[in-house]
Amino acid sequence: MPFTVGFKLQTRTDHVTVDAEDALAAALEVKARHPQAVIMYSRPQNKRGDARHPVQELCREGGVTEPRN
Repeated sequence: MPFTVGFKLQTRTDHVTVDAEDALAAALEVKARHPQAVIMYSRPQNKRGDARHPVQELCREGGVTEPRN
């Protein structure tokens, strides 16, 4: 199930989508990839809201992809 995780890294805020079993697992996956990040929220993906504000996807290889359209 896709989750949107919002985080703050230094002075920049961002959010990504992560495919995980629950919100905690999604947040921990982002934290593992960006140890200095502060996790602000983790929630199920919202099709309507996320369509207006596209999110990036967290790749299994460790990178972040470009926003989806």
